[in-house]
Amino acid sequence: MTAQEFKPSRLPRLYEPTITLYDGSQLPQIGAGTWKHSDEVAPKAIYTSLQLGYRLLDGACDYGNERACGVGLRYAIADGVVRREDVWVVSKLWQTFHAKEHVRAAVMRSLEDWGVDYFDLYYIHFPISLAYVPFETRYPPGWFYDGESQIRHSKVPIQETWEALEELVDEGLIRHLGVSNFNSALLMDLLKYARVKPAVLQIEIHPYNAQHRAVAYAQSRGLAVTAYSSFGPQGFLELRMPKAVHAPSLFMQPVITQIADDHNKTQAEVLLKWALQRGLAVIPKADDVRLQEQNLRVGGGSWRLSDEEMERINGLDMGLRFNDPADDFEGCNIFS
Repeated sequence: MTAQEFKPSRLPRLYEPTITLYDGSQLPQIGAGTWKHSDEVAPKAIYTSLQLGYRLLDGACDYGNERACGVGLRYAIADGVVRREDVWVVSKLWQTFHAKEHVRAAVMRSLEDWGVDYFDLYYIHFPISLAYVPFETRYPPGWFYDGESQIRHSKVPIQETWEALEELVDEGLIRHLGVSNFNSALLMDLLKYARVKPAVLQIEIHPYNAQHRAVAYAQSRGLAVTAYSSFGPQGFLELRMPKAVHAPSLFMQPVITQIADDHNKTQAEVLLKWALQRGLAVIPKADDVRLQEQNLRVGGGSWRLSDEEMERINGLDMGLRFNDPADDFEGCNIFS
């Protein structure tokens, strides 16, 4: 790819709100998600998101596209679109690398792929440890030990993984630590021994899975909460997940469509606004610059959902989780 491919027409820099973390750092409240970005789309999508004003890029080893995302970031920095120190680059530790002797190599691999020398935020992706799969065997390794159907667990406690990550914070390779897909009991236990406090909890949150208690507990302990899959089943349809295929689309829910019509907004904007007004950060993924701009604009402007509208949306909650490993992987019942 050439530099010219990363120079679309000049885009307006939009306002982006932030959440103050326990150490005073400002976490961008609307980040650019990267899950399911293809290698062909990722570089330009990252570049245009930074042009628009996104200042958080949410990645992960498991997404398999960190190198492609890093290309877009490097072009944006080289072109003066953004400075490295102004962007939160985020990644996640996959569960095959939880053992202390594998944590550093996993972090270094992701840093190399992104083309940066530190992560602003680094999560444990899932609170479960699986048998180690070497880079040369398969990367990203995925869930199956043999790449086909075999789940092989390992006996690595979360405390061992966390302490290994704390050492990388000490070395400056990671600025903030976070946890993803942790329930409140696991978070409560982690807080008892963590020398470096987790800064952010990232969990699946949308009106079908509002997670009010989990959010309240995390926020009460000083953690910011990031919602992923803000549009509910929409992001899982292409994966043909049965739960998503059979669930009614949030974009077609009468409550959502009526509120969207009342505010002259899209259903996606209403869903993101509902999350933002709860004090959550969001990380919607969009390939198209028009959708990127629409998502980011939700953070600005004077429109708000009324308390009554928020409650109507809350009424859609049914505890329906789409990203549940137990649905597909034996012995991975992390939410039950």
